[in-house]
Amino acid sequence: MSIDRLRAAPKALLHDHLDGGLRPTTIIELADAAGYDALPSDDPTELGTWFRTAADSGSLERYLETFAHTVAVMQTPEALERVARECVLDLAEDGVVYAEVRYAPELHIESGLSLDRVVEHVLAGFRAGVEEARDRGRTIRVGCLLTAMRHAARSREIAELAVRHRDLGVVGFDIAGAESGNPPTRHLDAFELMRSEHARFTIHAGEAFGLPSIHEALAYCGADRLGHGVRIVDDITLREDGGAVLGRIATNVRDRRIPLELCPSSNVQTGAVARLSEHPFDLLARLRFRVTVNTDNRLMSDTDMTREMSRLVETFGYGWADLQRFTINALKSAFIPFDERLDLIETMVKPHYDPLIAEQAVASGH
Repeated sequence: MSIDRLRAAPKALLHDHLDGGLRPTTIIELADAAGYDALPSDDPTELGTWFRTAADSGSLERYLETFAHTVAVMQTPEALERVARECVLDLAEDGVVYAEVRYAPELHIESGLSLDRVVEHVLAGFRAGVEEARDRGRTIRVGCLLTAMRHAARSREIAELAVRHRDLGVVGFDIAGAESGNPPTRHLDAFELMRSEHARFTIHAGEAFGLPSIHEALAYCGADRLGHGVRIVDDITLREDGGAVLGRIATNVRDRRIPLELCPSSNVQTGAVARLSEHPFDLLARLRFRVTVNTDNRLMSDTDMTREMSRLVETFGYGWADLQRFTINALKSAFIPFDERLDLIETMVKPHYDPLIAEQAVASGH
């Protein structure tokens, strides 16, 4: 399975942070325009290496510190539109046909923009990126998730913002930030608003804090998806005969088909798992949880969807049928209407993967 064929394969991405995917060159140019002189390097290669190295701390809190630089240069209409447009172009070049990209509007108002204006400029950048990608022969659809910071007190306001813009490109709501000491139940009024408006939301949970975070996100907040959710493995006991016993939380997640937005490379960087070979992705996939493959932060993890899939193929021996299943899992879980999800699966995914699956079956003698 070559990298070129992997890159050409259609992909669906549910968990990607706008402020975690900037091009190093863009950061340097935006910093120069803004008079921001705190970057660790003004060389694109060195800066990219710095972000990856700084993120390899094994700590979610230290990992999040790297965002101070990217957020600092995303404070103007021009910067927001450029970053959003380039995000779409980079994803399209990577074979992504559907993406939900998230960011926290409250972090981009230091230069006087209102929350609504922040959203408007990001959406304008997404639209420009989609049009430019189309001109380059690439088809991609992008939805936006508005994120509230779990340590702050603006989640209700951000949820209202998501509802106001949901017919303009915003497809859902999220909370993010350090889990420890910041339980999702602090934001119940935001989730209640989303449910009352029949709007969708995901919650960062089970990345660093474990099962209690997942339990609260589902039992009290009613999350539609789990951002990461990797620590659901703590509720699974492996038997000596190779079987598995699921606890009540894990059973609920699997039975209700709660999507897990797993981010393999990022999960290693933040210490959620020690190494990729120990990532529970494969166990969860074999147990038929609804696992999806995601990038989280392409800059910090020096990754894209092709590399994430390639690493999983190399580590767990996946074939085209597996990658198709993970892609369809993501599209089934997208925050867009059912008929639109089905159309992407039937017109973009299956026609590309089915011949590859058949070819691989012939080559393996099956």
